[in-house]
Amino acid sequence: MKKLAILIIALSSFLGIANINAQVAASIEIAPPELPVYAQPPCNNDGYLWSPGYWAYGSDGYYWVPGVWVAPPEVGFLWTPGYWGFVNGGYFWNGGYWGESVGYYGGVCYGYGYGGDGFYGGRWQGGRFQYNTAAWHVNSGVVHNTYVDRTVINNTGARSSFNGPGGVTRQPNTREQASAKEDHRPITSAQQTHHQSAITNKNQKASADHSTPTTTARTKVGGDRYNSAGHSISTIHSTPANHLANPTHASAPQQQRTAQQRPAAQQQHSNLPMQRQSQPTRAPSGGGGGGQHGGGGGGKH
Repeated sequence: MKKLAILIIALSSFLGIANINAQVAASIEIAPPELPVYAQPPCNNDGYLWSPGYWAYGSDGYYWVPGVWVAPPEVGFLWTPGYWGFVNGGYFWNGGYWGESVGYYGGVCYGYGYGGDGFYGGRWQGGRFQYNTAAWHVNSGVVHNTYVDRTVINNTGARSSFNGPGGVTRQPNTREQASAKEDHRPITSAQQTHHQSAITNKNQKASADHSTPTTTARTKVGGDRYNSAGHSISTIHSTPANHLANPTHASAPQQQRTAQQRPAAQQQHSNLPMQRQSQPTRAPSGGGGGGQHGGGGGGKH
C-alpha cells in the first residue's frame, strides 16, 4: 500500500496536481512523527494569521512544513488546520480550509491557538483581527490591536500528530459538525507555494533519529526561517524580535486547550472523521500539522 501511495503521489506531481487538498484514495501505512516542539516567530504583518506546521508525505517519506504567518483570503476568515486520520488500516490526510469559524482538525494539539478543540489565537472585530497575545507572538512595533486572555490556555504537552489509535481519539462535537456545512475556501496560492517548497527540501525530512527539521517556522511565505529554539537562521545569530517576550504564551503541544469553546471554532465538510471514511483525502502530497504555543506539537503556546 505504501508503494501504491507513493506512486500516486508521484503521478499527481507529474500531472500538476499539487494542491494539498486534492482527494486521492491512497493511504500511508506509517504514522506521521510526533509534532516537534518549536517557538513561534512574531507576526510582523498586521492582519496575518498563523498556520501551524504539519507533517507532509512525499516520495521519500514525511517532511515538515513549517508553521507560517499568512494572509487570509478574506476579512473575517479563520484557518482550520488539516490533519492526519487513521482509517481502515492506513493514514489519510484531511486538508485544511478557510472559513468564518474554525472547525474540526482531528483533535490534534498544534498549539499556538490550536489546542485540539476550538481556537483562541484571536478574533475578528470591526474588520480588523485582534490578536490574543497569551497565545500568539506579535511584533508590538507593528501590531497594536491585541488583547490578553489567559483563561483559554491549558498546556497538555500532547504531541500526537494524527487522529486514531495510538494518537488523538477525539471526535467532532455538534458545533463542529454544524460548522462543516458552512462556506469554506481552500488553501491560498501562497500556502500552496509554502507547502511545495518544504516537501522538496531534504533538510525538512523526518530523520531516523527523530531530530527536529532545520526550519520549523517562518515569518511569512518566503520570509525569514526560524529553528526550533526560535532563532532566525536567515541571518547569522539573529534573534527574533519579541522572542518569548510574552512568557504567558503556552507551548505548542504542551499545548493549550480551550478552557471554554468559542463559537468561532467549528468544523469543516470533508475534514470530519466520518466523512473521511467515505471520502478519504490524499496524503498531503507532502503533508500534515505546530509551535511553541501551539505549533507543531511542542513549543510554548
